Amino acid sequence: MRKKKHTFREWMIAVRPWSFPASAMPVVVTLGYLFASGTEMNWANGLWALVNIVVFHAAGNTWSDYFDYKRRVDAEDTYGVHTLTTGMFSPREIYRLSLILLSVALVAGVGLLLRTGWPLLLIGFGGLLCSLLYPYLKYRACGDYVIFVAYALLPTLGTAYAATRHVDWRVLLLAVPIGLITVAILHCNNTRDIQTDSRAHIRTLAMNLGGRASVWLYCFEVLFPFLWISGCALAGVLPLWTLLAWLAFVPACMNVRVVISYFRGGATAIANLDEATAKLQLLFSLVLTVAFVVVGLSAS
Repeated sequence: MRKKKHTFREWMIAVRPWSFPASAMPVVVTLGYLFASGTEMNWANGLWALVNIVVFHAAGNTWSDYFDYKRRVDAEDTYGVHTLTTGMFSPREIYRLSLILLSVALVAGVGLLLRTGWPLLLIGFGGLLCSLLYPYLKYRACGDYVIFVAYALLPTLGTAYAATRHVDWRVLLLAVPIGLITVAILHCNNTRDIQTDSRAHIRTLAMNLGGRASVWLYCFEVLFPFLWISGCALAGVLPLWTLLAWLAFVPACMNVRVVISYFRGGATAIANLDEATAKLQLLFSLVLTVAFVVVGLSAS
């Protein structure tokens, strides 16, 4: 059989670039924070970390898609990307793409490690484990926790170390609000997919909580970050300019309105909420970054 030639658009669908803000924005916000604090930075290392985590994310997306297909979590009647269920790609192609992306990320990670130091090895190894073990843990109701570690705690700490060669625990103040919104992307997916995931004999946090409790958890995940930033700003641990994050509050409330419609319309009502949540995370993070840049420029 002649091998199918894929278009660039199809390859982009396979890696899901719309999801990349989930991994990229913690890095961007951390760089903004370091700039605002007047910390001496290596911008090349910071940008290197940004590109590397996006490649890791792409590898994780395809890795997860491969195992979701194999476990019949993804089927023709499920929501989300259908690169495998429609036959756009073969499982072998997605598996190979995942390994290629993972190899590129590992090589780039080793290069960044050589430019910095051993703490980055521990952070990078943690990220690698999160990517490889994510399907196994996701099927056992631990996916939300893995995402918080992989796309909040590790990126902020890793970026701060790569850019400054010092472990700055203060960046975890940023990991909490950004990470919660990022986890909400997965959580609304899992809430929408409760029925189909049950059919595939896997467990997610949304399934354990049930639809009603999952809706309220989503509301917490997208609203609490505004209270967190406000508390940090009023306590003086973050600049008052970070209160600009409230500019993203209206979109957050719109998402809350959508998720509450789950009570009436079921899964169909929140079919596209994952993309809307990714856009919220992007907006929230961009506003925070702008706030940090303003503070940094004012101090210079």
